[in-house]
Amino acid sequence: MPASATQTLRVAVLADSDTRWKWGSLTANRIAPANSDISLDGYLLRGRATPTARQLKEVGVTADSLREVTAVEFLRAMERGPEDQYDILVLSLVGGGVQAMLHGLARAWHGRAERPVVVTGYVGVVYEKLADGLLLRHGADLVLANSRQDADRFREVYDGVGADSSAVTEVALPFLGGDTYTGEHDPYTVVFAVQPSVPDNRRDRDYLLNRAIQHARFHPNREVLLKLRSKPGEHTTHIEELPYQKLVQGKDLPANFSLVYGHMGEVLDRTDLLVTISSTAALESLHRRIPTVVLTDLGIREGLGNHHFVGSGCLASWEQLDAGYKPVPDAEWVARQGVLAGGPPSGGGSYETAFDAARERIAKLLAGGDMPALTPYYTPETAPGYLPGILARHHLGPDGTPLPGAPAADKAPGPVRQIVRRAARGAYRHGVQRVAPVIRRMGEL
Repeated sequence: MPASATQTLRVAVLADSDTRWKWGSLTANRIAPANSDISLDGYLLRGRATPTARQLKEVGVTADSLREVTAVEFLRAMERGPEDQYDILVLSLVGGGVQAMLHGLARAWHGRAERPVVVTGYVGVVYEKLADGLLLRHGADLVLANSRQDADRFREVYDGVGADSSAVTEVALPFLGGDTYTGEHDPYTVVFAVQPSVPDNRRDRDYLLNRAIQHARFHPNREVLLKLRSKPGEHTTHIEELPYQKLVQGKDLPANFSLVYGHMGEVLDRTDLLVTISSTAALESLHRRIPTVVLTDLGIREGLGNHHFVGSGCLASWEQLDAGYKPVPDAEWVARQGVLAGGPPSGGGSYETAFDAARERIAKLLAGGDMPALTPYYTPETAPGYLPGILARHHLGPDGTPLPGAPAADKAPGPVRQIVRRAARGAYRHGVQRVAPVIRRMGEL
C-alpha cells in the first residue's frame, strides 16, 4: 500500500460508564495512526453504571455499532480469528475491570501471534489509589498518561515494583478543545460543576449548594449555573447518593440561579468562571483559558481530590469569590497537566501533537508482525490473595477462564429478561439514592 494511501482500522472500545465511554471513544479517534480511518465498535460493560440512551447522546460520540455485554460475552467476541479481529482495543474501565479483561484476553489469545494492540488509561485526574490503579492496568501494550506529570508518576510506580514501564505513553485528555476564552459574556456566567461522589455527605453538599445560591444573591447581575452530571436514577462513573436535584428542592432560589445538564463543552462556551471541587472539568476550562477555581471551603484534602491542584494558582473559596477574587493559573503547573490551547504536554506545537507518540507506537506495533503475549504484573504467583477476587467479580477463574454458570453470548436477551434487567438496575439505583441514606441516618440516631 502506498505511504499516502488511507487504510481503515477496526477498533473496539469496552467502557463501563458514560464518562469512560467518552474517554475511550474519543481516545480511539485520537490515537489512530496517520493515514488511517477507523471503524469503531462500542461495547458497554453491563453493570450499575451502564449509561442510558440520554447519557450516550450527551457524550456526543457515535460508533458504527454499540451493544451491551457482560465480561464473558465480550471475551467470547474477542476470540474471533486473525482474519476478522480488531486492530486496536481500548479498555476504558475501572482498574479491576481492566485487570480482569487483560487476564481473560491473555487466555483467549493464548498461542496466537496476531492480536489487537491493547490500550488503556484514565478518564481524568489521577488523585487517589495511584499504585493500585496503575498495577491493575499493567499488562496493556499502552498505558496512556494524560500529562507529563502523570507519565513521570506512572513510570516511577512501575519501576519501583520491578514492572516493565515501557507501556507508559504520554498523551493528553482526548476531549479538550473548544474556543479560547476571549472576554466576559453578558450576563457574566459562573458555572459550578458538581461531582457525583465528592463531597460524600449531605452536610457538605448542602453547604456548597447554599454557597452557590448565596453567590447568585450577592451578584444579581451574574448568572449562576449548577452543572449536573446525571439525572435522578442515572449513574455515572461514581455513585451519587445525594443528587443536587434532590437537595435543591424546597430552597428559595434567586432568578439568576438555575440547574443545567448537557455537554460540558457547550456549557463552557458561555462560562466566565468555572468553579468545582476537583473535577476534570477544571482541566477542560483551563485548556480554554477560562478563569477556573478549585474550592478550598471544605479544606484541601486527598479525599476531596483538590490536593491535586496545589501549586495551580486556582485554589480559592466561595468567600473569596463573593468578594470578587479572580484566579490566575500558574503557567508551569498548567503545562505539566497537558492543557492549554496551543500547547501539548511537553510544550510547543499544537494540542494535536500530544497524541503523536501514541500514534507512532501503535503504528509500529501494527507493522511489527507477531505480537507478544499479554503479561500483567499481577499473577496467581505475585498476588494470590488479591487477583482471584478481582477476576471472580467478572465470572473469571484465576487463569482467566470463564467460571461455570457465566452468562453465555449465544443470543440476545429476550424482552422479559430485558424488562427484568431494567427493573433490577432501577431497584439498585433506588436503593443507593433513597434507601441507603435513610438506613445510614437511622444508624446515627
